[in-house]
Amino acid sequence: MAEILCSFNKDALTIKPPKKASFVLRLMLSAFAMACGIYICSICLKQMNLQNTNTFLLFEDFERPCYDTVVDRSQIPYLHYPKPKTFNRSECAGNPVRLFAIVSMQRSGSGWFETLLNSHVNVSSNGEIFGPKSRRDNASTIVKTLDKVYNLDWFTSSSKNECSAAIGFKWMLNQGLMQHPKEIIQYFNDRGVNVIFLFRRNMLRRLVSMLANVYDKEAKLLNGVHVSHVHSNEEASLLSKYKPKINVTSLKSDLRGMESTAVKALNYFNSTRHIIIYYEDLIKDPTQKLVEVEDFLKLPQMNLTSQQVKIHKGALSEHIENFDEVNKTLSGTAYEKFLQADY
Repeated sequence: MAEILCSFNKDALTIKPPKKASFVLRLMLSAFAMACGIYICSICLKQMNLQNTNTFLLFEDFERPCYDTVVDRSQIPYLHYPKPKTFNRSECAGNPVRLFAIVSMQRSGSGWFETLLNSHVNVSSNGEIFGPKSRRDNASTIVKTLDKVYNLDWFTSSSKNECSAAIGFKWMLNQGLMQHPKEIIQYFNDRGVNVIFLFRRNMLRRLVSMLANVYDKEAKLLNGVHVSHVHSNEEASLLSKYKPKINVTSLKSDLRGMESTAVKALNYFNSTRHIIIYYEDLIKDPTQKLVEVEDFLKLPQMNLTSQQVKIHKGALSEHIENFDEVNKTLSGTAYEKFLQADY
């Protein structure tokens, strides 16, 4: 054979080991040993990765809320599980919370509406949190304030803390809302905030209420104290005795501006999940309208009540000093209907 080298001498036949075969054998053994090492290492790595994955999954399962099987899956983006820094939600930590904002204008019934909502055992609405200018200096300040409210770290007399099912506040259009619409809309949509628009159709009645409220800030008709809302018919009767004199020169322009502001807000925030409630409808059929709001917030229905009493009741002719001038100015215009509304 060519691979075997043979040498002969006189006494014996000596066969020398094939050098080439020895090299190939060592190479094969080295390759086999390397393959075994790689295989063993891969098995170890797989086991380590599996342990890490299991640990991660367990952690995720622990952090992720367990949604009730009866919850509409489309509602999941609107369900939140706050972790307040100031208290422990205890046994209610697994209960979802919905976020909302009552978007309105001053003297549109928002105070009354909010007391109705707060009479629900699972609702916390925290008033006009953006009243102070320091909380709405810029978009960043607004977002910081919103985060604190929606994380249940904002405390008012209306806070129900641990077991709130819906948390929100009142936001007037002139409190930074219209100055930073882009950032606020993005926040509302990212966080799944439910918007409740509350407006008045009759802007003339809103104007009367505004002028009377401004007057009382100085006059303090009720025992030397200014109040925006009252809780008895006697108090309402006392405040309603003041009849403001309306500037008829700018009246139509003023009413048009109020309507325009409301329409602009509706257009700005049209992309949010929202509901529109009008004060007049709420007055006429509060039960039906409040059921609509409860359904909108996915709350269990309850009998909602308020101790507040309406101040300006009856015909507008009883509440405007120069009603004849106002009547003449608005007759034949789109605002003539405001003159006859009585509620």
